[in-house]
Amino acid sequence: MNTTRRLAGRFSIFVTIIIVIILVIVLLAVSSQFFYLFERVDQQEVGVQFKGGQIQSVVGPGVYSDFGLFVEMEKISSQAISFNVEDDEIITKDKQRIGVVVSGDIFRPDLAHRDELRRLWAQYRGIYLDDELAKTRVQDLARQAMKVCVGDRNFNDNIIGTARDELRACIDDELSTLAANYGLDIQNVVVPNVLLSPEVQSALDAIVQSRLETEKAAQDELRAKAQAEAEQARQEGEIMVQQSRLQEETKQQTVLAQLEQEKILAQKAVIEAERANELARVEAERAIIQAQKSNELLAAQQDLEINKALAQAATEKAKADLAVQIALAELYGDNPGYLDLQMVQANANALQPTDKIIFTPEGTIPTLVLPGPGIVPTVETGQTAQP
Repeated sequence: MNTTRRLAGRFSIFVTIIIVIILVIVLLAVSSQFFYLFERVDQQEVGVQFKGGQIQSVVGPGVYSDFGLFVEMEKISSQAISFNVEDDEIITKDKQRIGVVVSGDIFRPDLAHRDELRRLWAQYRGIYLDDELAKTRVQDLARQAMKVCVGDRNFNDNIIGTARDELRACIDDELSTLAANYGLDIQNVVVPNVLLSPEVQSALDAIVQSRLETEKAAQDELRAKAQAEAEQARQEGEIMVQQSRLQEETKQQTVLAQLEQEKILAQKAVIEAERANELARVEAERAIIQAQKSNELLAAQQDLEINKALAQAATEKAKADLAVQIALAELYGDNPGYLDLQMVQANANALQPTDKIIFTPEGTIPTLVLPGPGIVPTVETGQTAQP
């Protein structure tokens, strides 16, 4: 009995726990429709906020919370989704079969295209949230673009030279136009390879081989013709070289003769120039001598004139200096008594109080004795001596 009660109690506890867990799950399921807390939108994501099943706003990176009736947050990755698609069966405009490989990157609407995201969300929600679904859709669109672009061109326009880049640009434009209807942006489109079927490759190799053989035959013909022309040109060149040599020798001799003649003419011109220079030098020296003589003559004439003027000035000066004497001479000549008077006056003026006068007979010479110790001055008159 006790065992039965214990088992019943344990069973009731277990059932209670199960019921609580179910209630919590139901409560959480119901409450998640009314709020979300601290929902983070990463740097490479765009958040779409809903309320009552309608898009409320499109937000960028950050942390968000909201309360209300049926609120939720959906996040769209803004990272590139790489795609690669290959189609082995594409028919060109001239009915050739080739294969094309195309790759690129897919970008879904970002914050800058929020209006487009609002408009297309209901139609393409799965493409925006599921990478594989977006890649599959773009691959289908790429195959369509490949068929359009390849089908509009001939075989050569799809595989040879710069036509490959034109094909890539066409596929890029066509695919971008188709993907824009889904709000997708296609970038970095490349066509890394164009595939050829074995039959087309063999036919192409045969064409290339035939073309190479044709070109080789043409090249051989051109080479033989070129060799013949080269040999002919060589022979003609040798003749022309010989003729040119003779012409060059004649030309050189002519040039040498002209140079010799020019040399003689130059020497003659030099001699004539030297002669002219010598004559000019002689004329210049003669002109200098004449100028010097003219200068000397002019200087002599000027000196003569100066001397004459000086002599005249000296004469006039002498006349002026002797005017008084000449006047006195004339006065003395006219008045002899006055002359005697002047002579007497001159002699009288010449005597000083200390002078001695000695009178000697005419024709005699007085003897002078200088005074000294023990000597008495005496004067010899020649006849009688006076102490």
